Amino acid sequence: MLKTIVLLFTVQLSFSQAWMTNLDIAQRLALVENKMVLMVWEGTTEYPYPVFVNDDSGRRVFISNLFVDEEISPLIWKHFVPVIVNEDRYGVLYAKIKGKRSQKYIEKFNDNSIKIMDANGNILNASDFYYEDLQNITTLIQKYGLNTGYITPELRGYHTEKDFYSSYFLASKYMDYSMYSIEQLRPDLIALSSIYLNEARRFTNKESPEDKQMLQQRCDLLEIQQSLLLKRPKKVLRYLKKIDADEITNANSEFIAFLYYTAYMCRQDADKAEKWKSKISSVNLKKAQMLINLNS
Repeated sequence: MLKTIVLLFTVQLSFSQAWMTNLDIAQRLALVENKMVLMVWEGTTEYPYPVFVNDDSGRRVFISNLFVDEEISPLIWKHFVPVIVNEDRYGVLYAKIKGKRSQKYIEKFNDNSIKIMDANGNILNASDFYYEDLQNITTLIQKYGLNTGYITPELRGYHTEKDFYSSYFLASKYMDYSMYSIEQLRPDLIALSSIYLNEARRFTNKESPEDKQMLQQRCDLLEIQQSLLLKRPKKVLRYLKKIDADEITNANSEFIAFLYYTAYMCRQDADKAEKWKSKISSVNLKKAQMLINLNS
């Protein structure tokens, strides 16, 4: 069924390049095409939406209305799946995030600016606001026009079944993805990762008491890892030293070792890092080296 939907819309869009109007289908198409969704509320389209775009020479070109310009539409489609959402969907969509998002996220959700969403409808550019200057679509593409193929398995897993593991693995993969991104995008990807990490925490309430403790601790450790991505290894060590060694579950012992080793190496303290190195798998040692390089 999904292949049929995608084929029909691909044929239709090859002729019209029109924006989509069904968010659910847009998200499915984004999942198939490894793209992010570019979403606006329908009310935004009732007035001209002027933007800039850079030409081949790098000069800024004024576009009087993003939604009707025939030249910019193919550019948008090349990097995103654009969709215009009717305000009738507001209540349903807001109910999904009420009490689960920051005030900054809610403001971005409510406003008339462009929202860059992943295939699950979570906003990536929640920190971006455009109240004074016109938006530059080329800059938007350079920052947010992501190829999400790296996280497609986790996106599909979460789309198929929402539980602790699908939420946690997607949160973890977004953090890994941020290591390969430009530095300016990293905080946004980490914030998006936190949405899934917080969801994973809520799912732990459905687990047995023994598993709940282990899984909640795993979430805590993944949250601590964020500080390595943000080049704050000293903060990582401060958090780790607050954890009682007797409370560390066997399932999380390597994760603890990984964080200690990586943080000490980022602090150029090889002597303290050495005692943790033997407890880390070769795969995680490679990941640790990436984080060390990122912090150098």
